Amino acid sequence: MDKQRAGRNRTITITAEERSELKKGIATAQSFDTVRWKDTIVCADLLSIIDRIPDGVADLIIIDPPYNLSKDFNGLAFSAISSEKYADYLRSWFHKVCDKLKPNGSLYMCGDWKCTSTLQAVIEERLTIINRITWQREKGRGARANWKNCMEDIWFAVNNPHDYYFDVESVKIKRHVRAPYKVGGQPKDWEATEEGNYRLTYPSNFWDDISIPFWSMPENTDHPTQKPEKLYAKLILASSCEGDVVLDPFMGSGTAAVVAKKLRRKYLGIEINEEYCLWAAKRLRMADENAEIQGYTDGVFWERNSQNKQIKGHKNSG
Repeated sequence: MDKQRAGRNRTITITAEERSELKKGIATAQSFDTVRWKDTIVCADLLSIIDRIPDGVADLIIIDPPYNLSKDFNGLAFSAISSEKYADYLRSWFHKVCDKLKPNGSLYMCGDWKCTSTLQAVIEERLTIINRITWQREKGRGARANWKNCMEDIWFAVNNPHDYYFDVESVKIKRHVRAPYKVGGQPKDWEATEEGNYRLTYPSNFWDDISIPFWSMPENTDHPTQKPEKLYAKLILASSCEGDVVLDPFMGSGTAAVVAKKLRRKYLGIEINEEYCLWAAKRLRMADENAEIQGYTDGVFWERNSQNKQIKGHKNSG
């Protein structure tokens, strides 16, 4: 049965009419075109098509694999296993995915506290780790006998630590200045505006400005581990240029592909669950009409809930 939703609930759903139409734009393992694969989402098991993707084509790879937790993904269950078996699971596809990365390409891989050390070990078998980003995932219930889990990691790795693209200017954060300091009566490293005093700051590897998609946000789906568009926008802007290829081998509801499209990159997303592919396909169509990214405005990222402009988001010109 369909969920009963409140009138203001903006969670993305698929009608019967849309389902038939959206399927036409989704490739399968049988129909996947190894020549014209850019700007494509594929409903298939990763291992069934990974060898058919040309090597060295991806400028950026973003991986959000199943964490080592027991969780149901719309009827496809992943069961928690030992760390050793989880490492073997990662190795079953990770090295093949790395083959698709350009020599100067970058890779980001998501994880939680339980699997992050395993991720690090497997990544280092093939790539050089540059950093670990920790972001605040402020959602979910508290724990009575433990600390509430509200952090996740993203490992940043590259093929060549001496040759990779990184544009820090594109991911600066606009923060409110609560104690404005002046020199000679003029603002020191901050700007006075009608909306308040703000400073552009360089990003650290701890991110506390991310809002998890929820029912009132137009990007929200029923995917249990959906990543926010703002989160992936930072990765894509920092580690790719317009026209570059972004590969997501565990696409889920399509966040990486959608953000790549909004930021004028090419994308290839692979996802085994047909329902998730449909959500991704609808989100990609929605991006044709609205290229906003909540929390990203005027070429800068805003603090969470810091200003009205954050709601308006970012529109691509042209």
